[in-house]
Amino acid sequence: MARRSRQRKDEQTIDITPMLDVVFIMLIFFIVTTSFVKETGIQVTRPEAITAELKERGNILIGVQENGEVWINKNRVEMAAVQTVIERLRSEAPEGETVIVADKTADNAVVIQVMQQLARAGIGQVSIAAENDQ
Repeated sequence: MARRSRQRKDEQTIDITPMLDVVFIMLIFFIVTTSFVKETGIQVTRPEAITAELKERGNILIGVQENGEVWINKNRVEMAAVQTVIERLRSEAPEGETVIVADKTADNAVVIQVMQQLARAGIGQVSIAAENDQ
């Protein structure tokens, strides 16, 4: 009889498979529901506006620095390449909004050139980022 009780103690194990399944499902849930923050890759001082309103989604962000450099997805982009980069990003997220994040001291001519490149890429509505004045 002593041998039987020893064998039973050795055979008892904890099955952690259901716990691993729950942890794996939770991991998938958190990955799917996480919203990723997109950035232009530069720090700008946005102009202030009374009419500024919060946009929930800005999937395509274009940064314009005060020295005229254009940045998209943390990469400096030449003005001639803006259209092709935007077309590629638009094909990845067709329902996304396009936002120009320009420094308040940036040259207006550069911002207008970026807007022209966006129009050539087929983007009709463009928002310009601003700080709420209130």
